[in-house]
Formats: sequence, C-alpha cells, structure tokens
Amino acid sequence: MVNALKIGIVGLGTVGSSVVRILKEKQDLLTKQCGRPIEVVAVSARDRTRERGIDLQNIEWVDDPLVLAGSKDIDVFVELIGGEEGIARFCVEEALKRGHHVVTANKALLARHGVALAKIAEKKGVLLNFEAAVAGGIPVIKAMRESLSGNSVSRVYGILNGTCNYILTRMLAEGISFEECLKEAQILGYAEADPTFDIEGYDTAHKLALLTSLAFGCVISVDDIYVEGISNISLADIHAADELGYRIKLLGVAVKTDTGIEQRVHPTMVPTSTVIAQVQGVTNAVSIQTDLLGELLLSGPGAGGNATASAVIGDIADIAKSHPGFQHGPVFGTPAQALAPYKRARMRAHAGGYFIRLTVTDKIGVFASVAKRMAENSISLESIVQRPLAENVQPNTKNIVLVTHETTESSVRKALMSIMEDGHLIDKPQMIRIERPN
Repeated sequence: MVNALKIGIVGLGTVGSSVVRILKEKQDLLTKQCGRPIEVVAVSARDRTRERGIDLQNIEWVDDPLVLAGSKDIDVFVELIGGEEGIARFCVEEALKRGHHVVTANKALLARHGVALAKIAEKKGVLLNFEAAVAGGIPVIKAMRESLSGNSVSRVYGILNGTCNYILTRMLAEGISFEECLKEAQILGYAEADPTFDIEGYDTAHKLALLTSLAFGCVISVDDIYVEGISNISLADIHAADELGYRIKLLGVAVKTDTGIEQRVHPTMVPTSTVIAQVQGVTNAVSIQTDLLGELLLSGPGAGGNATASAVIGDIADIAKSHPGFQHGPVFGTPAQALAPYKRARMRAHAGGYFIRLTVTDKIGVFASVAKRMAENSISLESIVQRPLAENVQPNTKNIVLVTHETTESSVRKALMSIMEDGHLIDKPQMIRIERPN
C-alpha cells in the first residue's frame, strides 16, 4: 500500500469541519479514487473547546498554526482561516517554503499575494491549489488551468457571490425591499453581520481578479477593478427590468481588448432568455468565452460547508493522485515568472447600452428636456418610457425609464449631470449596464 497523504488543517469553521467530516466519511471511496489513503493527522483552530460535530480523536491538536505549517509530519497544509494578511499569509508562506503542498479557500490572500506565493510554490516544485476560493463547488479553476489548454479566452464573467444573487432573486420573486432581503439573508446565514464585503462587490472583485489572471496570463491586479455593489438597487429597478425583459444580477466581468484588459464588478441587466438570467438563489455561474469551444457556462452551489469542502477535497485528491518527482503545472496556468504585466484597457463604448431610471417632477416639458439632454451627448435611445410611481411616495412624481444603444459611460454621466442641473430630479438617478449575448 502506498503511504497515506498526511493532511494538516488550520481553521475549523463551517468549511474546515466539513472537510474533516467528509474525509472520514468518504475514506474508502477516496482511497480507491486516489490510489492511496488520505489522513488528517493534525489540526489547529482558535478554540479547542468548541463543539464542531466532528470526531477529532487520533488527530493532533496544534495550538500554533505556524508550527503546524512548518511541521515535517504533514504533506499538505490546508489553510481555511481567511484574511489577506497576518497569520493566514505567514502560514501559507511557511508551508510552501518547507516544501508542503498547500490548499486554500482564501481569495483575499491570493488576490493580494497570489503571484508571490505562486513563485515560491513553483520554485519548490509543490502545488498551490485554490479551487474553493472562487465559485464554491464549481470546478472553474481546474477547468481554466487545465481543461482549456490551447484555448484563447476573450471574456470571462459570472455570478460569483451567492449572497447578492439570493437578495436579487428574492426581491424579484416576492416584491420585498433590499433591506428586508438582507436581514433575512443574515438570519439564514447567507450574509455576515457586517455584509459590506459581499453586497458592495468586494468579494466578487477578489474572485474576478483570480479568474482574470487565469484567463489572460497576466499578474493579478485587484486594485484595477471597477467595483459597484447592489445596495442601491430598488424594487423600482427590479420591476422595470422585468417589464423590459431583463433580470438584474451582480456580475464580475473581465474582457480582453486591443488596448488591454477591462475588469469590472457591478449590477447588470441580462436578458431573461439567457441561461445566466435563470441562475437563482445562492447559486453561482461562470461564463468563459473561448476561440475553440465558444461559450462554456459552469453553474452550481456557490457557498456552504459541503460545496466549499467539496472543492477543497478535490484539490487534496489531485495532490494524492500526483506522483513523487512529477513536475507540477504552474499555479495560474502560466509560470509565475512569465505572467504578463497587467495593462488596463482604455475606456470604450459599452456595447450593451445602459438602463437609466429617473425620478422626476410630473410636469410638462420634463420628458422632452430629458430626451434633449441625451441627444446633446450623442446618446441614441432604444426606448424611453414615462410611468407613475407606486403608492405612498411623493405626489406629482414619475419615473422615466430609458434604455440606450451602445454608448460610453462618460456620455451617460454628462447627460445625467445636465439633467440634474436642470432641476427636474427629486432623487439620485439610477444607471445600470446591460449585457447582451455576443
């Protein structure tokens, strides 16, 4: 029998505990699939006394995670602490320098230090696997790093945050406000007590940065992502989008252009006829557009103990199946030393156009004035509709909903500024990009 692959795990929250439990429950199956046993030999967490619903007998408890990272008694170090700095970073660096394979779900760490960590891993000839860092249980990292070899990627985009997708789904299905949906998401455990990281788009941005590097062979550049969250999405936007044949989703989008790479995270209107518009609840979906395959869409559970643990165990299994002395592939699909510098694309016209909602005073001339300001900025309108607001709002007001053809964001913002200066608006204007299938 081949020697067991010895695992050390730091972090025994929902995901870490699920990993320990599943590795024990599926021990025989994994041994058959991998050709060798996988054994958790040591763990570390902040609170030894906490009840986790898992059997830790015959598993060494190590109080200092950094000691576990450097232990000569493990083959694979699994980091499930989280955070881009501090002990998580120190532990991963230590484990790699000691020649241990590393599996992590830490998108924040990789978005900030992934290239540096990849250089250490590749120098030491060990694996740095991070399937669980992006899109939960969907095997998108493996697909992009291995299965799409030979393909040139032109665009990658998707729903990468289950919390936001759950909120937007509930708002449409049940007609309840963003604030109500967020409270329910917190009660159900889909959103944190402080939900800012999720609802303002930063979680999606970290994940998008990793996908961008994999897709285009460039260094990670999370600071070059335009980020806008969903906290300003109202029921009026949800209903207007529905009537126009769209769904609102928070998308992370990365596109390769002639001038560089464009990365953005923002609420987006997608046609109801598209597959991604039908992705509901906490489910994630990633679309990869390539020259050989066309569009590949991967969808599945984006969060939760079992979904994320499944991705972690898949990474561990890949290591168990590898042969000693085998030259492992690069962490980001391209050797870390050969990753191209990130070049930000110049601003260009948005091909999908824009949805604009204006709350205005209901008086003669406003409608014509809005249309005039759009024309002055060379914005061609696909449609312009005036409709009354719901009950229990300020009287003598209306919504004007516009859908533009292809135009630049700067032109739209200039037009909106002129409309605001005209004094017709009684609320902040809403602008949402529209993504249409190629």
